[in-house]
Amino acid sequence: MKHLKALNKYFWKYRVRFFVGMIFVMASNYFAVLAPQVFGYVINQVQQRLPNAKQVPERSWHDPLVQYFVNILEPYKAHFLTLITICSITILALAILRGVLMFFMRQTIIVMSRHIEFDQKNQVYRHYQTLDTNFYKTHSTGDLMNRITEDVSRVRMYTGPAIMYLINLITLIGFCVVNMVRKDALLTLYVLAPLPILAITIYVVNTIIHKKSEKIQALLSDLTTNAQESYSGIRVIKSFVQEKAMLGFFNRNSEDYKNNAIGLAKVESIYFPSMSLMIGLSTLATILIGGIQALNDPTKVGVIVEFVLYINMLVFPVSAIGWVASMIQRASASQKRLNEFLDTQSTVTELPGLQPQKIGGDIHFNHVTFVYPHTGIVALSDFDLHIKEGEKVLILGKTGSGKSTIAQLLLRFYDPASGTITVNGVPLNQFNLHDLRQQISYVPQDVFLFSDTVANNISFGLDAAAGNEKIALAARQASVEKEIHHFAKGYETMVGERGVTLSGGQKQRLSIARSLIKDPQVVVFDDCLSAVDTATEHTIIGNLYQFLHNKTAIIITHRIFTLFNFDKIIILENGQITEQGTHEALMQLNGYYTELYRLQITSAHQKEESFS
Repeated sequence: MKHLKALNKYFWKYRVRFFVGMIFVMASNYFAVLAPQVFGYVINQVQQRLPNAKQVPERSWHDPLVQYFVNILEPYKAHFLTLITICSITILALAILRGVLMFFMRQTIIVMSRHIEFDQKNQVYRHYQTLDTNFYKTHSTGDLMNRITEDVSRVRMYTGPAIMYLINLITLIGFCVVNMVRKDALLTLYVLAPLPILAITIYVVNTIIHKKSEKIQALLSDLTTNAQESYSGIRVIKSFVQEKAMLGFFNRNSEDYKNNAIGLAKVESIYFPSMSLMIGLSTLATILIGGIQALNDPTKVGVIVEFVLYINMLVFPVSAIGWVASMIQRASASQKRLNEFLDTQSTVTELPGLQPQKIGGDIHFNHVTFVYPHTGIVALSDFDLHIKEGEKVLILGKTGSGKSTIAQLLLRFYDPASGTITVNGVPLNQFNLHDLRQQISYVPQDVFLFSDTVANNISFGLDAAAGNEKIALAARQASVEKEIHHFAKGYETMVGERGVTLSGGQKQRLSIARSLIKDPQVVVFDDCLSAVDTATEHTIIGNLYQFLHNKTAIIITHRIFTLFNFDKIIILENGQITEQGTHEALMQLNGYYTELYRLQITSAHQKEESFS
């Protein structure tokens, strides 16, 4: 239950709905318990009119409202049919009134729970957005999705139905027990004797349910992750003919989830037979003991009828104890999982009170060392690089040399373990994160497109809607405009999830167009031309050369762009700079760059000869 304390802020936020709902719950139950007293009064009147019946004055206690009603009926006692008619109409009116109050009860408390669900999903989603890149590398998408959907839905069952039925059963049981004690305390004691056994059963079963619920939610996350990865990687699965293997893996996870869910259902099934048994024993005790009392006191007949009605009224709330307890325990397990993520703080923090400021293009990596926290791999070691404003820098290196890490550190996806990174002399942590990233265009190595139109994917990074001309210009600069015109709906063509309907080269060029449309001061391209042909690459490079005039550009790649005149070329190996300089200077060193250049030129000549 301690995990559910995190929800108290929502109850306070919607306190008006909550407290008004409680009033409706109590009012509906108050009018519900008046009906058995009216029934008891009628039964006593009928019993006194039986042949040879003794006229015994009624000594039963009545609720003040019922007593007022009985006093009104006093003149009609001689007219039995009129008396019965009035009582019947009164009982019907009480039932209708209770129904109306129950409607408003649901309109307040259940609607409140939907508002809480809305707020909580937004809170979880907003918190997900603040977490750093390392968090997403160590947590599966399926688990994240399961927590924001299934776990929040289970918590909603606590803030809505569970709370409503809990208040309902407490007030209804309270009203019934008070009325029963005032009618006959000894009979009430006999009738309620089985309830302590019920309480012990509930406590034991609740402990088991909580443990099983937590395990089931974790298994459901695994199952969701399995399905999500299968759908995303369906082309790989089909190409390697692994459908049967993946189905077997899913079946094993599904079987594990099913067995645990069935186990939980078996435990929960203990509740309802236990409730029925306790209610049956209470009814039996009422009839047996009450019948013995009625032999000596004819007015007890009405009391027996009242007690039987009260017990029947208690059937649902008492049986709902198990259901409510189960919902609360499941919600507690789900809220615990939500709290784990909500309590997780990003390692990349923003200093309070930072004002937006325009960044320049003078970038300095000052003896930066970075180690990936989830693997312990040293990506950069004492890395020192100064890029002047307006310079075009090419960063080359083998896979794992630390090239992409430079881009991620510049965008503050991570913070360095040691050393500093400054832009125009200002440390990166002195910039507002939103402002910093808004002014840097980044084309990642792993291109991602949203399931949206081509136009919306290109204009994704803009705060305001972009005009068609601006979108078309960005597409032209990325050398993808002609292909877009061949699409069925042009710029309004849906690209599918992760751009599945496009080729690798088309996705890369749309990603480039998305970065160019921002017209930033700093541009970072991380191996973003690997899937395009040589001719297209030359066209894009030519467009970029014009676009990047007076802008700072960092281009990370595995191969040399011979058509681009770079101010500085960096060779990375094991997170350190091994060669640095212009094209001419590096060619004179006769090192890694020279060898790579010669291999690339030779390969290009061989391709030309093969085509000719």
